[in-house]
Amino acid sequence: MATLVLDVDTSRRRLVDLTDDVQQFCSGRGDGLCNVFVPHATAGVAIIETGSDDDLVDTLERLLPRDDRYRHSHGSPGHGADHVLPGIVSPSATLPVQGGKVLLGTWQSVVLVDLNRDNPRRSVRLSFISA
Repeated sequence: MATLVLDVDTSRRRLVDLTDDVQQFCSGRGDGLCNVFVPHATAGVAIIETGSDDDLVDTLERLLPRDDRYRHSHGSPGHGADHVLPGIVSPSATLPVQGGKVLLGTWQSVVLVDLNRDNPRRSVRLSFISA
């Protein structure tokens, strides 16, 4: 299994497009599966249509308001919402790869979702398993 860990800065954006990094990692590897995984309790990976970033963030903020309703209450106000996020946006996605090319749809992108303002440094592990 081939692996690569990306270091991602989320201090200026809540969604970070990983599509080019994933494609570059898979290029030349033939057929198989690529797993994209964030080993964090407050972030996730989504496959979304390019251009839907703001809609996804707005929807998640409506679903997970940043207030004092959460029992998990350390960190910044509303940080408990960050810990609920991976229950809605999975911390991983597995993508089919054929001939070294990730088989995404025309408008699909792989994005890191991170609404947490307490930790702007994220690791993303890419793993490739050959067919």
